[in-house]
Amino acid sequence: MIPAEFTYHVPRSVKEAVDLLAATPDAKVLGGGMSLIPAMKHRLMTPPALVDLQRIADLARIETRADAVAIGGYVTHAAVAKALASVAAAAVVCETAEAIGDVQVRNRGTIGGSLVHADPAADWPATFLALDGEATVVGPGGTRKIRAGDFFTGMLATAVQADEILIQVRLPLAGKGTAYVKVRQPASGFAVVGVAVSLALDKQGRCERLAVGVTGVNTSAFRATSVEQKLTGKALVDAEVRAACGTIDECDPSGDLYASADYRRHLLSVYARRAILKALQRAKQ
Repeated sequence: MIPAEFTYHVPRSVKEAVDLLAATPDAKVLGGGMSLIPAMKHRLMTPPALVDLQRIADLARIETRADAVAIGGYVTHAAVAKALASVAAAAVVCETAEAIGDVQVRNRGTIGGSLVHADPAADWPATFLALDGEATVVGPGGTRKIRAGDFFTGMLATAVQADEILIQVRLPLAGKGTAYVKVRQPASGFAVVGVAVSLALDKQGRCERLAVGVTGVNTSAFRATSVEQKLTGKALVDAEVRAACGTIDECDPSGDLYASADYRRHLLSVYARRAILKALQRAKQ
């Protein structure tokens, strides 16, 4: 189908982009367009204007620091994977980027667009939560930061306002004890279930810190805090991890043509265990 008529803007600065959004109610920000353009073609969305971010160079930069990586909102998934391939502490970030969609989506889709769209089966939200990331957004009221735990507010909904632009994603580099695993929907590449883990061990080899981010299960991504609480302070032996992942209190799965709610609940139990044990193995290396 053909989208409804719209005005197309290509600003060259963040300020110009914010001003355009403020001047045109219901205008939409265009990143990679992997979700927005199909929705417009099917007339599910009919924005009067698009504000394309492709010429704002500051939004396409990646900065690696000692304790974190700062990724511009317009950086593509493929660019993330390429830039951080040699950074051992960023293994889970590369792992997530490489698991997204297909080659075309990875080379066109952006990390900022994925997070703001907040698809309940997208990959980035799980890792964003597990790493306790932070998003920087800019709007008419200035710049503000949104912690990962406050970012997702519901299905396809976030704390980013309609007149704001996500300009940077900060992901702490939590060390080697990280992993992302998923059950891939074969047609779309979205996560039927996706689990990201970040953990640290104390000197006795017990779990000192654990964060488990989940996507593909509920109507929005979430932290499996019940699992985190059960395992913190304990040795992460297989039996202990299996028991902790057997029942995940936050799990409230949705069913669809590909996977029933019960099947998703079972998969989450299995893949949460796999992600934790994979992160544990890496932490010991």
